[in-house]
Amino acid sequence: MKILRGPKGCPWDKEQDHASLKQYLIEETYEVIDTIDDNDMSKLKEELGDLLLQVVFHAQIAEDQNEFTIDDIIQTLIEKLTRRHPHVFGDKNLSSAEQVLKQWHKIKKAEHGTKRPSVIDGVPRKLPALQKAHKLQKKASRVGFDWDHIDKVLAKVDEELQEVKEAIKTNDKKHIYDELGDLLFSTANLSRFLGLDPEGALRGTIRKFTSRFQTIEKELSRKGKKLEDASLAEMDAIWNKAKKIKSKNEKGKR
Repeated sequence: MKILRGPKGCPWDKEQDHASLKQYLIEETYEVIDTIDDNDMSKLKEELGDLLLQVVFHAQIAEDQNEFTIDDIIQTLIEKLTRRHPHVFGDKNLSSAEQVLKQWHKIKKAEHGTKRPSVIDGVPRKLPALQKAHKLQKKASRVGFDWDHIDKVLAKVDEELQEVKEAIKTNDKKHIYDELGDLLFSTANLSRFLGLDPEGALRGTIRKFTSRFQTIEKELSRKGKKLEDASLAEMDAIWNKAKKIKSKNEKGKR
């Protein structure tokens, strides 16, 4: 990267700055997530390299501007990991992941001091909304702002769904919009209460939808038909068949 940004380097690489690279950092992160979801280790190796390139790129830009180097980044990380693992690098004795997590957040809070007056500060502004909801809810939960039983969480989801139904009757788009947001937020909270990742769950459903919809396209094409010429009942029949085959294959693997 030093050569690429050097006098005889690449014109494009030399023109980049921290801001111009933001989109690539996001794209490479999601490509890593895709390969993890696909359980493709060969591809994961490649995508992790692409993600690492973004860190190296930012580090070189900072070094060119006499701000910091890749060594500074790594040293800062080493110090943080050492500081936040006193049960490994110090004399603290912790035996469970839950204890470690509580300690991690306690140390992190002490590090930030009064920089974050609210317990829900520190969630990145640019996070996807579902992930952001999940993180905000987790932070609130740590100080006791949480349901004590899943039945209450489910009741809240039911309540929000009913409010969406009532809002639809008013035909007020703004009201429907607000109530739909509440429903999505409460659903994200249900996943958090269950210890599940809502972003990952939704990605899984999107993959299923994509696969089954493409099966409809292929099956209709095999019959010499276009999507727009098929009835909903015909498409539903292919969808349900694909769903049954998928379910059968998954049971076979178990």
